[in-house]
Amino acid sequence: MTQQRRIARPFTGKHMAAIMIAFFGVVIAVNVLMARLATSTFGGLVVENSYVASQKFNRWLGEARSEKALGWKATVTRGAADELQVTLADDHGKTISGATVTAIAEHPLGLRQDESLTLRETASGHYAARLSRGRWQVKLTVQSQGRVWREIGDVQ
Repeated sequence: MTQQRRIARPFTGKHMAAIMIAFFGVVIAVNVLMARLATSTFGGLVVENSYVASQKFNRWLGEARSEKALGWKATVTRGAADELQVTLADDHGKTISGATVTAIAEHPLGLRQDESLTLRETASGHYAARLSRGRWQVKLTVQSQGRVWREIGDVQ
């Protein structure tokens, strides 16, 4: 049996420099990628003033419970000719007619200006308004029967 002898090459400063450059290059590239993704997908604004929001939090929870207890439902769709269409129904499935329906359409990535909408009733329980093309998050406010109800829906 013959064994081949391996010739050991010395570990030099060039080897260490290559390892260090490769390591920090990967770390910097990942950091740049993550920072770019973070800034391009989230605008960063949740509330304008967190202290004021914290003072109103319990009231908001109470309003949300009251709105949920109503059992109202909204179907938000995109109609023909750049139209936002909303169908409102109560907890028994009966359409809600004669309501005042307003909405704020927000672009999910904040790339476009928000659009304020006032929807008109086109048929019993069916409401519509013109909305620019694209994907939108629509925050509805419905006033009917002396009550206020809010819902959020997405349209494309």
